[in-house]
Amino acid sequence: QVQVVESGGGLAQAGGSMTLSCAASGSGFSVNLMAWYRQAPGNHRSLVAFLTSDGRTTYADTVKGRFTISRDNAKNTAYLQMNSLKSEETAVYYCNVVVTMTTSKTAYNYWGQGTQVTVSS
Repeated sequence: QVQVVESGGGLAQAGGSMTLSCAASGSGFSVNLMAWYRQAPGNHRSLVAFLTSDGRTTYADTVKGRFTISRDNAKNTAYLQMNSLKSEETAVYYCNVVVTMTTSKTAYNYWGQGTQVTVSS
């Protein structure tokens, strides 16, 4: 079993910065991919950024140049550095982790409970 926990949300002013963290814990797995999604009230959950185990990154067009996803492999922790925040980016941010279990070689997809990010204008 893998647990995924986000942290670092809160209140920021428009134009400000914030860093989110996502830690995957447990045993007997390797991480394939870590991603951040967000969901604003009344909207669908949408991809913000993801980072593969081989270091490949992808960003939503709306955050390119402002957000950076990174990872501490030793800690199985991903970070999302968010700069120049906009009020419309107020949302619950979710971490998604895809792992492969060492013994069964089966891949699983896990979600965190989300962390609220509120950007005031």
